[in-house]
Amino acid sequence: MYVGTLSFDLLLGDVRSLKEKRSVVRPIVADIRRTFAVSVAETGGQDLYRRAEIGLAVVSGDTGHLTDVLDRCERMIAGRPEVELLSVRRRLHSDEDD
Repeated sequence: MYVGTLSFDLLLGDVRSLKEKRSVVRPIVADIRRTFAVSVAETGGQDLYRRAEIGLAVVSGDTGHLTDVLDRCERMIAGRPEVELLSVRRRLHSDEDD
C-alpha cells in the first residue's frame, strides 16, 4: 500500500475577506475531490484571507497510479487562474516505512 500527499501553498487573487476566500477555496476543494476521488481539505491559513493551504491524500496499491493522480492534481491547481501556486510539498509513503 502506498500513500501520497500534496500540500499546496496558495496566494489568492483579489480577496478582501474570509467570506470571499471561502468562495474561492471551496470550489477548488470540491473540484479536486469530485474529479480525482481523493481526500482533500483546507489545512492551513484559515485566518489569513489572501493565503490558503490545501492538503490532499491518495491511497493506492501502485506507485505509478499514485504518481499520476498526484501529478494531475498539481496541474489542476497550477492551472487555476484565481490562485497563484507558491509551493507544493509532495510526500510518498509505503506501508514498509518505519
